[in-house]
Amino acid sequence: MAIYVLDYGMGNLRSVEKAFAFLGHECRVIGSPEEVGKAEGLVLPGVGAFGRAMEELERRGFVELVWEAVEEGVPLLGICLGFQLLFEESEESPGVRGLGLLAGKVRRLGGRVKVPHMGWNDVRWVREHSVLQGVRSGSFFYFVHSYHPVPEEREVILGVTDYGEEFVSAVSRENIIGFQFHPEKSSSAGLRILNNFARTCTGR
Repeated sequence: MAIYVLDYGMGNLRSVEKAFAFLGHECRVIGSPEEVGKAEGLVLPGVGAFGRAMEELERRGFVELVWEAVEEGVPLLGICLGFQLLFEESEESPGVRGLGLLAGKVRRLGGRVKVPHMGWNDVRWVREHSVLQGVRSGSFFYFVHSYHPVPEEREVILGVTDYGEEFVSAVSRENIIGFQFHPEKSSSAGLRILNNFARTCTGR
């Protein structure tokens, strides 16, 4: 059993794998559903365009895998583009359907700010969650993005960030969790989140 990082050709996934390994958790990067054994957890990372990402997920057979895993209660972590893919659609790629695990649309960042949003910014938690244990509200994390999800259901919102406007930077519902920032690139606070997620997966 292991935590699997889904490789669908969008971004450097080794940093996520190395972060889990550093924390002492078994983690594997896999490129097809056939490589997945009994998953303790799934990680959907990614950098790039929404439409291309969904095309690759479908081509490689990962869409069905993700849905089945979620329905079976396997913890799923979406990071950056992977976070956005959890939702139904995106302004970046009109007409392309996302995974639709959460209701809402991904919109471009607004306000008089430089886009993409790149660098360190703080995240304010709006409720408690086991994956946030030991991570204080207002901690800083590393962001690289031009779009952000707007959930239809307010109760899924876990954290918010200000950049020209307030946007949702973290969500959770049951065994689904997602972050707009990169925990694997966010020093001790990000590593704490990944460790908490892995412990949720493994029961340790």
